[in-house]
Amino acid sequence: MLNITIINGPNLNLLGKREPGVYGSESFDDFLVQLKQQFPQVNFTYYQSNIEGELVDAIQQNGFNQDGIIINPAAYTHTSVAIGDAIAAIKVPVIEVHISNVHAREDFRKISHVSAKAVGSIVGLGLKGYALATEWLIQNTK
Repeated sequence: MLNITIINGPNLNLLGKREPGVYGSESFDDFLVQLKQQFPQVNFTYYQSNIEGELVDAIQQNGFNQDGIIINPAAYTHTSVAIGDAIAAIKVPVIEVHISNVHAREDFRKISHVSAKAVGSIVGLGLKGYALATEWLIQNTK
């Protein structure tokens, strides 16, 4: 069984309520149930925080004992050198996911302190990005 941790950053606890035109109307908890059904061969661990240091802690705690991490650092993508450094310091592959197309939004969202440290990035494909990241980890780890 593959062990994958999903780490979501600030405001992603509001999925389904927050700007549904941008982020959709489904909560992440509901989506996670579907993701687990879609990939029964994966043991998912899920963590969400609105606090930068807690996200760094989660990366460090999972970065040596999991098979992969899927991270959506949300707004911290564009501001957090610490999250980028934490990803660079761990051993497992990390895939960056963004629900919206950050490149089609405000200019400050075009900056990422995460992309260069991740093995890849998936942007703008909604929650499906998490499933695509999972598929990549299944095919390319272990």
